[in-house]
Amino acid sequence: MSKTKTLLKNLGPGLLFASMAIGTSHLVLSTKAGAQYGWLMVIPIILANVLKYPFFEFGVRYTSITNKTLIEGYLNRGKGYLWFYALITLVTTFTILAALYTVTAGLFINLFQVDYLSISSVALGLFAFISGLLILGKYKFLEVSLKLVISILFLALIITTALVIFKGQVATVADFEPIPIFNEMGVLFLIGLMGWMPTTVEASSWVSLWSIEKWKNQQKPSLKESLLEFNIGYILTGVLALFFMTIGWFTLYGTNTILSGNAVNFADQVVQLFTTHIGAWAYLFIAISAFATMFSTCMTAHDAVTRVSLEIIGLLKPNKKNINNRTNFAVGVILLALINFIVIASFGANMGKLVALATFVSFVVAPIIGYMNLKNVMSEDIPLQHQPNKGLRILTYLGILFLSCFSLYYFYVVIF
Repeated sequence: MSKTKTLLKNLGPGLLFASMAIGTSHLVLSTKAGAQYGWLMVIPIILANVLKYPFFEFGVRYTSITNKTLIEGYLNRGKGYLWFYALITLVTTFTILAALYTVTAGLFINLFQVDYLSISSVALGLFAFISGLLILGKYKFLEVSLKLVISILFLALIITTALVIFKGQVATVADFEPIPIFNEMGVLFLIGLMGWMPTTVEASSWVSLWSIEKWKNQQKPSLKESLLEFNIGYILTGVLALFFMTIGWFTLYGTNTILSGNAVNFADQVVQLFTTHIGAWAYLFIAISAFATMFSTCMTAHDAVTRVSLEIIGLLKPNKKNINNRTNFAVGVILLALINFIVIASFGANMGKLVALATFVSFVVAPIIGYMNLKNVMSEDIPLQHQPNKGLRILTYLGILFLSCFSLYYFYVVIF
């Protein structure tokens, strides 16, 4: 089998990671970063992607060598590790999915001009539709459908970004003043941007769970092949983040436009900034890019949080045999849909609070989970020849140090 055919066959976990990552951090935060702060946002976007890379790579490495999920590795390090991750997952359960579905519902209302529908009613429809797809289609459908979605999304975004750059940067208004970055609001925004760029660090275990699921139906690839497949997905997320940032920078920076925290208004602003700058004829590209981005993210995140929750319950309650069966997966999908629908109904259309809470928690715990992942791949579970090299370990410590210092700086700014 040729290298290209082997790579295409192995595509799955890394692609799902890319699909899940290219959501709120890209469409909302990257666009907003370029719109409010301009080209300077290239720096934190690249920094976050580079410094967080080892945290996610370790999930692929650990599972490829041990045939165990990263979460099982936490239990091997000690039950305290698992309980900590369970607590983070609990917060994720009540924030991430609700935030994602809120943004997607806002886009749906705007793109299909159904203003008479509420955010919660559209979100309920999305929950029902996606839950049905996940339960009936299982992992295979998720993987196959997202290969198509990612291909369309990538093509649409390349075209959109090229059109934006060709059109040129929007004219700066006379009274424009750059927004300060290192005040309380600026630091809070950077926390959110880097907290979810490319995605939350706790999602490192999601890739390992998808890998285990994929290998049930095909021959397991080598470590080198698994890492190559993941790296392609990871690089794709970074490139698309820069695309969204460029679009925000070229179309809004210098206009004193503030992107709304209301899901419907935000969706309207995103569509308008494209069509006003490029032309109404470009609406189709914008609609496809925006909705495909968020819909695929909702589907992958919903699947992943369900799998993670069942995995944690199974490890904390080992007497419950075969908890990861199809019936329990279906129950988990539906239960998560109901819980997050209640959260959305409570918060209304104001997605800002949901995103802020989710990104803040993700940023603060990122260095801790990064350290936990390092402990896993440096343990006796992994033979010495397969443990990360010195360069990757140094990058891990730099990531932990940077994220820790930035968190402390945030607390300093808020308190003093």
